[in-house]
Amino acid sequence: MKALKIIQTVLLSFFGLLTVFMASSVIFDLFGIREKEGNYVLFIVYTNLICGILYLLAAYTTWTEPKLSFKTLLVSLSLLIIAFVAFQFYIHNGGIHEEKTVKAMLFRIVFTAIMTGISWLNLKKRNLIKEK
Repeated sequence: MKALKIIQTVLLSFFGLLTVFMASSVIFDLFGIREKEGNYVLFIVYTNLICGILYLLAAYTTWTEPKLSFKTLLVSLSLLIIAFVAFQFYIHNGGIHEEKTVKAMLFRIVFTAIMTGISWLNLKKRNLIKEK
């Protein structure tokens, strides 16, 4: 289980840093990334930025406060699902977007669900979940 927590911490840290960098670069037009992204959808970029920050918080608290880490990832997963549903409405109403955004959102939702599941397993192993 310790190896799984190490892998989770590394993945969350890496993905969190990458997400915060890319989202910030699009929002603030750093390094010409905004132009390279094409038809980005701003509310998706902001959702990704928030989730990137939440990933970093979850990585930080994985070892010290596993309940907070789990809750943080659960909030992140919820935000992504809500944003994806809103994004589908946006697309169906003729919103301009890149097809890679749909795939990236699906990947991010699956990644976050896996990380949330690992956090839940960690809580269960430490007997921090009260079963009914």
